[in-house]
Amino acid sequence: MNITRAEYSRRRQRLLDAMPANSIAIVPAAREQLRSRDTYFPFRQDSDFSYLTGFNEPEALLVLAAGRSQGESLLFCRERDEEKELWDGPRLGPERAAEECGLCDAFPIGDVDDILPGLLEGRDLVLYTLGRFPQLDRRLQGYLATIDAAAGSRGDRAAEIASLDPLLHDQRLFKSAAEIRLMARAAEISAAGHRRAMARCKPGLFEYHLEAELNHAFTAAGAREPAYSSIVGSGRNALVMHYCDNNAALKNGDLVLIDAGCEFRGYASDITRTFPVNGRFSGAQRAVYEIVLASQLAAIEQIAPGNHWDQPHRASVRVITEGLKDLGLLRGSVDGLIESGAYRRFYMHRVGHWLGMDVHDVGDYKVYGQWRQLEPGMTMTVEPGIYIAADDEQVPARLRGIGIRIEDDVALTRQGPEILSAAAPKTIADIEHLMASGELTQEALL
Repeated sequence: MNITRAEYSRRRQRLLDAMPANSIAIVPAAREQLRSRDTYFPFRQDSDFSYLTGFNEPEALLVLAAGRSQGESLLFCRERDEEKELWDGPRLGPERAAEECGLCDAFPIGDVDDILPGLLEGRDLVLYTLGRFPQLDRRLQGYLATIDAAAGSRGDRAAEIASLDPLLHDQRLFKSAAEIRLMARAAEISAAGHRRAMARCKPGLFEYHLEAELNHAFTAAGAREPAYSSIVGSGRNALVMHYCDNNAALKNGDLVLIDAGCEFRGYASDITRTFPVNGRFSGAQRAVYEIVLASQLAAIEQIAPGNHWDQPHRASVRVITEGLKDLGLLRGSVDGLIESGAYRRFYMHRVGHWLGMDVHDVGDYKVYGQWRQLEPGMTMTVEPGIYIAADDEQVPARLRGIGIRIEDDVALTRQGPEILSAAAPKTIADIEHLMASGELTQEALL
């Protein structure tokens, strides 16, 4: 289950076809990031570079030179080095990298100063995103300044720089069948982690014990990295959107909110489940939970070709506002409460975001000022929530301190929405049954 070399070639060709005439695109690989002194964080390739190459080494540069007769796709990468490979692992080197990635040619990264200026000369436009790689920014601007000085004597001008993001990120927004299969597998692994955490949960443990269960499930299935810092927030901690200390004790009667997903072969998952520490929802918890679940289902129904990005959010807002009014937390007409934004006191974020190689994936939500129309191939999260402050004296005591979010990963197909994370229990009955029985599939126990 991988992206094929042919698919990487098609991606590059689609980008080349979309590039303006006489333009050149430059996409750098990620740099190794220092953790402390001489220790580095695990290397994670830049998503744009990985999307176009599948090449997983640092110190590399992809160049797409539209119309170049000797070949339009070129890679600069590290040469083979036996001594360094002994310590840090094997390198492909330029020759093998070109062959394995299906590129026209490859050169040592040390030759970039000699070769790249020649590729830039005579071009009208350089598609490159400034600001993310400062050292390369300066080198590229230096190349162009030199070309400009030479061209000025002939009355010409060097190429201008424009961001590559609009073209490339619009392409990345639409997932292929192979990408959706990888995302479905990521969601399946993450769902197993959530089931494992539910089954193991009990009062007296700590939040990090549940995080350990998640990490066990991820790693055992071949997904060694979370897609983002896992959130395991119990009690009041569930009210903190990006809580990740994960060090509080799990208390009887509290809820625990887990927002966690793995990254599998370069693709992210993002699932949230909220459940009772002791395995049984209280009456107040049940009432709030059912509102959030109903709002999520209403939002998912609106994920359909021809609808626009904001329609799922609007559906979730209406259901939550109606529910908050029924609980006595809001007063007034539902339409008035929505128009005034009164619901934001308890539901302060949007219902979801794009999902893909990045957990908050690329792609504009509006096009020319209008909400983007939903189309097959788009993949997103759906994650409404209700958060009732623990110290809000205007709220009945039984409801204070309840924080609930439910999140699934949804791919839009021609047939409608496909919930990739459906294996993670989310009805009250299913959650309570799993926690009471403690039963896990053999896969989840690995």
